[in-house]
Amino acid sequence: MRVLLADRLHPLATQALTDAGFDWKMDASLAADTLREAILDFNPHVLVVRSTRVTADHVHIGGALSLVVRAGAGVNTIDLAACSDAGIFVGNCPGRNAVAVAELTMGLMIAIDRQIADNVQELREQRWDKKRFSKADGLKGKTLGLLGMGRIGQAVARRAKSFDLDVVAWSRSLTPETAVAHGVRYAATPTDVAAQAHILSVHLAATDETRGMLNRELFAAMPDGAVILNTSRAELIDEDALLDAIDNRGFRAGLDVFVGEPQEKQCAFEHRLAQHPAVYGTHHIGASTTQAQMAVAQAVVESVISFRQTGSVPHGVNLAQRGRASHCLVLRHLDRVGVLAAVLDIVRAEGRNIQEMDNILFQGGNAACARIQLDGSLGDEAMDTIRQRPHILHASVLAIPSDKETS
Repeated sequence: MRVLLADRLHPLATQALTDAGFDWKMDASLAADTLREAILDFNPHVLVVRSTRVTADHVHIGGALSLVVRAGAGVNTIDLAACSDAGIFVGNCPGRNAVAVAELTMGLMIAIDRQIADNVQELREQRWDKKRFSKADGLKGKTLGLLGMGRIGQAVARRAKSFDLDVVAWSRSLTPETAVAHGVRYAATPTDVAAQAHILSVHLAATDETRGMLNRELFAAMPDGAVILNTSRAELIDEDALLDAIDNRGFRAGLDVFVGEPQEKQCAFEHRLAQHPAVYGTHHIGASTTQAQMAVAQAVVESVISFRQTGSVPHGVNLAQRGRASHCLVLRHLDRVGVLAAVLDIVRAEGRNIQEMDNILFQGGNAACARIQLDGSLGDEAMDTIRQRPHILHASVLAIPSDKETS
């Protein structure tokens, strides 16, 4: 199996791939056209990316391509629709860089309050200005608002408590009970969080629901002089609204991500927020610690090996949560060659399409149970034919409750 690494991974990954017998190639310079050429030349079964963008063109030209692995959590740089249409698995490595991102979030928070970067710059330019830099507010007793309480949000919350910050949080999955378990106060909406927060940090995936969530309305709920932190995805913030809040209401910001940031590792970069004196910006380095990269590398290898062994990926992100199946054909049968093949011929003759299928063995390996999800029921005649097949022990077809019926 051939594995193309389109971004640099920790040597742990390449050594493990070598030890496992994979044919791999790594080129951290790949982007756009050069990635296209590499796919055509190497024809990988697996493509691994970090920041490199994967487009529909990349997906469709890869004749052998079966899996795209994002060496991180967010998959907004991968054309999921194109991968899904082509039957290509997309997997990610959630949680492996949570500590690194949380550490950067705390670092930005402290750096903004104490103006650390400006302190350093003044000293490098041979200027001493203790008068200017002796006016920090301090963090103790301030309210930190968190949007998103996944692994990164939780890691930030734990660290914030050690700074005596009061933490209030919102997440789609957060409940008053789970908020207590995480040691944070519960808020029912993002605006409720913003209204209480001196510092607002966002840790959400970029989706249709979250893009532009940090907008004028949300900022309007916050006090003047608030701090905005974003170490997740640039699309979550309305940059025009943030710039207006900075210029007119004294907001400050710590940003690790910017709309339109370069795909190249080194180049010129001009951005109205990145160069603003009230913004502390970093170069999309949230996950870029040795510890995080080792953890992500291990997760990538686990995904690739799992795919080779099972044909599936541990953390698939483009699989349907619910297909079009309305009925499930349940077969208990002897584990013999051709039993299921004969049944599938009957299903095909009935004009039914298989949505999902699994087959599990009983102890001893003599009998098994197959569950075949179909887009419709089977007629009485077809069911009688199935029951009369050799080695069929029992056959039934069950209606699958709709989401409405199970809610």
